[in-house]
Amino acid sequence: MRNMKTICAIRDVFRAMTNFEASFEQVYQITLNEAMILCALKCSSERMTATNLSKQTDLSPSHTSKMLRILEEKGLIIRTLGSEDRRQMYFTLSATGRERVCDMEIQKVEIPELLKPLFKDAES
Repeated sequence: MRNMKTICAIRDVFRAMTNFEASFEQVYQITLNEAMILCALKCSSERMTATNLSKQTDLSPSHTSKMLRILEEKGLIIRTLGSEDRRQMYFTLSATGRERVCDMEIQKVEIPELLKPLFKDAES
């Protein structure tokens, strides 16, 4: 019986996350995974490689690559080649990307009640 309560609670959390992600994507025109990459780039003091971004976001390398391509197509990031090793690619926020991150910092998407306790420290 306790196991079913756990499963139902996880289902409720999953629903809350799904609803939040849908609202987030509608407002900002990017997914949460794309936003996590933008956040990692914003918090970094140097150019980031796809490998670094994959590790920081816990996204698979192939999914990170896909997200980087999409963000580049949206004009939110800039890809540059390494000066020493031309095969190495680095990623930084574009001016539009920095604007989007600033826009996301003004919380326009309501956090579901079920998830609010997780963010009480982040709001201070």
